Amino acid sequence: MTAFDLQLERIAQAPRLLIACDYDGVIAPIAADPSRAIPLPEMVECLDRLAALRQTDVAVVSGRSIESLRLLLNQTTNWHLIGCHGAEWADRRWTIENQISHDAFQPLLVRLRELSLEVPGCMIEEKPYGIAFHYRNVEPRLVEGLMPRLLALANDRPSVMLRRGKMVVEFSITSTNKGDAFKRLRYLTGATAAVFVGDDVTDEDAFQTLGEPDLGISVGGRRQGATFDLADSREVLVQFQRLLSLRLTWDKVTQPRPIENHSVLSDQRCLALIDDRGTLDWFCVPRLDVQSIFASLLGHRIGLAGGEPMTAGEFSVRPSDAAASCRQSYVGDSWILRTEWPDFVVTDYLDCAGGRPFQRAGNSELVRLIEGTGRVRISFAPRLNFGHTVTTLSIRPKGLVIEGQPDPVVLYSPGVAWEIMKDGPHHTAVAEFDLSGSPVLLELRYGTGSFRDAVVPEPRRREQTEKFWSTWAGSLKLPSIASDHVRRSALVLKGLTYGPTGAISAAATTSLPECRGGQRNWDYRYCWPRDAALAAAALVRLGNTGQAMRLLDWLLAMVDRTGSPERLRPVYSVTGHDLGPEGEISELSGYAQSRPVRVGNAASQQVQLDIFGPIVDLAWLLIERGAPLTPEHWRLVEAMVTAVEQRWQEPDNGIWEVRGPRRHYVHSKVMCWLAVDRAVKTADAYLGQHKSQWDSLRDRIADEVLMKGWDEPLGAFRMAYEVPELDAASLLIGITGLIPPRDPRFIRTVENVDRCLRKDGAVFRYRFDDGLPGQEAGFLLCLGWLIEAYVLIGDKRKATELFERLLACAGPTGLLAEQYDPQSAAGLGNFPQAYSHLALINAAVALDGAGPK
Repeated sequence: MTAFDLQLERIAQAPRLLIACDYDGVIAPIAADPSRAIPLPEMVECLDRLAALRQTDVAVVSGRSIESLRLLLNQTTNWHLIGCHGAEWADRRWTIENQISHDAFQPLLVRLRELSLEVPGCMIEEKPYGIAFHYRNVEPRLVEGLMPRLLALANDRPSVMLRRGKMVVEFSITSTNKGDAFKRLRYLTGATAAVFVGDDVTDEDAFQTLGEPDLGISVGGRRQGATFDLADSREVLVQFQRLLSLRLTWDKVTQPRPIENHSVLSDQRCLALIDDRGTLDWFCVPRLDVQSIFASLLGHRIGLAGGEPMTAGEFSVRPSDAAASCRQSYVGDSWILRTEWPDFVVTDYLDCAGGRPFQRAGNSELVRLIEGTGRVRISFAPRLNFGHTVTTLSIRPKGLVIEGQPDPVVLYSPGVAWEIMKDGPHHTAVAEFDLSGSPVLLELRYGTGSFRDAVVPEPRRREQTEKFWSTWAGSLKLPSIASDHVRRSALVLKGLTYGPTGAISAAATTSLPECRGGQRNWDYRYCWPRDAALAAAALVRLGNTGQAMRLLDWLLAMVDRTGSPERLRPVYSVTGHDLGPEGEISELSGYAQSRPVRVGNAASQQVQLDIFGPIVDLAWLLIERGAPLTPEHWRLVEAMVTAVEQRWQEPDNGIWEVRGPRRHYVHSKVMCWLAVDRAVKTADAYLGQHKSQWDSLRDRIADEVLMKGWDEPLGAFRMAYEVPELDAASLLIGITGLIPPRDPRFIRTVENVDRCLRKDGAVFRYRFDDGLPGQEAGFLLCLGWLIEAYVLIGDKRKATELFERLLACAGPTGLLAEQYDPQSAAGLGNFPQAYSHLALINAAVALDGAGPK
């Protein structure tokens, strides 16, 4: 195998691969007339197929204009097109502003035309940022005398840059080059490795940017910085076809189950995820925000056992026939999951009998009941502490003991004959047998080493677990629109609630990527007071006030612990403690090879001034619905207003937690206004007193938002006073009532968010460079806001259309991830996401109350 073959195989396995090339001489053979340089059809087909693969980007980086590339390629695929040596991008956000009128080139153009008449074979090409003088067809004896004259024309015009290429000289008003464009491109795509193929002198700038994992290929002669060279476009095609074959194999072998194809189990202290083939691949115990016992959702363990990958922990029950298909559904309105194979059924749940959801964490039971006939294969591979702790198993008469764990853990499995196998330093237990018709019970008991038969039989515990969830769900007042989806979304918020304290976590998982193969991987297993208040408010709109009351009590404890309400942190553990430093688990390969895998969240050290508004708004919603608020709750409202008074004029990190300098985010100011506005209303209703001093504060905040937040050229409220960019969070200006819904500024904001930030059923939070490589997908919370906004401005038809898009993002059992990627039609981000489900609830309630239109 040659060095080239080895490099091609390595790069085909890149977590996020960028394939970029020049147009002339690579995609299309060199032609005497540049306008007749027709691409090889097989090349376009091959690159189209590569671009369609997950975690793979294809780009053309050319000296041609974007218009020329589009005409010649005649393609509407997902290629990235960069023209004019990086000055012009198909995505207009990155195009260099042309500050010089094209008229400035007229004298130069006249001189070049005169020169072309004197020297036969010359050709002039006008571009958006310059003029290209081609001399490919000039007789060689005339070229030597031609070059000094071209250089002299450039020297006479200091504002014009000269760029020499293969048989072409280009006069340009920009200093951009393909190297700078290529570096920006790989940053925007989040590529972990890249291929660049070029044939021209101007491609050397891109070759010079390549690093250790990359592959540079020059065509028609070695170029400086290229690793290998090929003869012509046909040879390039052969290698691209090989790369396609290798990438297809990698894609098939490495891709995990879709995020949204998972189902969740909850006992309100810990949560487990089971994929659509019946494999439990995520489970943190004794709480959802601590170390895992099963973590294969986040890829395999790497760098151990001689470099061979190992499971990061999974618990599978499936037929011996691996090709058999199954279907999944929840039992009624519960978190009891049924996975039905052709011959048998697996019923999974976390035991909620005996008041477990509200008891101190530390004793949980995960039940897996197998009923039916046929041959079953079970693989039990726990990996303590994300696999950091060596996990060994011992066989007992009624099951297995997990050794090496401070807390006792056993798998109660009477009648199952286990065989223990080695997986690196860890143990995996397997069993394969024929079901005789009698049920087989598997109980993973955390917090006890007992193998005694349960005092309460399994059917009775399952009945109590179903009753715990269904009784609560039955008390909800559901809208007439999408009632089943709304009910399941409410159950998600209930399931994400930590029963012992009332805190609501943002999601059940960590590090599920917002960009597959990229670095946008965060830990969401904690409680953000803002997010939790929004989730509880959604439940209040469905008639449930209990969760909100418990959350307010928890927030009171946080304020008391902090001492100063304005210092309330953006995020806490579900027990109410500060988070430790954000860390990484380098041994895990990550979901879809998306690294790093993070634990903890550095956002806990940020300043987020939008935290106060949702908390006071929640108190006001409870007042409206007659909930029994106490003087202590009123003290919480006063504390939030005090915090706003002291800090609303400061910059902060904003709702999107941008890891950059603090700014005056418009959304944060709106949330400060919301806190004071709802406090005024709460005082009127709860105390029977009007706080006139708060009126003045509320008005000052509103006046500043309207003055500094509105951006007339943008046609919308901007992201921050200093950032003239669209932000979907600006929709809250009308949704909260800071301005009337029919205010022309709000209507224009809605229309521009829809036009510029929406792609199909996905609404992006923003489109500006946030300092992180790669680009995330559409944010489902933002889609929910857009639906509410359309209801408010009176366009129920549009709102209904978008609501159907939101429903379509749910997985087979009705659960939503954080984001939706319209290109791959797949969910991204942590799962199940509280934001997404509260957005669905609020959108349905808004539509239900809108009336016919």
